[in-house]
Amino acid sequence: QVQLVESGGGLVQAGGSLRLSCVASGTIFSINAMGWYRQAPGKQRELVAAIISGGSTNYTDSVKGRFTISRDSAKNTVFLQMNSLKPEDSAVYYCNADLRTAVLRRGNYWGQGTQVTVSS
Repeated sequence: QVQLVESGGGLVQAGGSLRLSCVASGTIFSINAMGWYRQAPGKQRELVAAIISGGSTNYTDSVKGRFTISRDSAKNTVFLQMNSLKPEDSAVYYCNADLRTAVLRRGNYWGQGTQVTVSS
């Protein structure tokens, strides 16, 4: 059984910063990738940033230069540093992990989400 627990969301003024954290726990053999998605009211869930096992990262265009994804592999933890926040960044942010619980058992897991609200 795998759990993803996010923390770090909250209310911030435009131009401010927040740092999200996500810890994966349980029976984890290896992690292929971890990422952050977000979903605003009335919109589809979208990928914000992801980091794969080799360390490569990718970002959606709207956050490039403002957000940074990083990880602590030893602690199965991924971070999202969000700077220069804009009201349009407001959403529920979800942690996602593509991982193996055994050599031949691969699955995709989600956290419960953390609210980020940016006031103008």
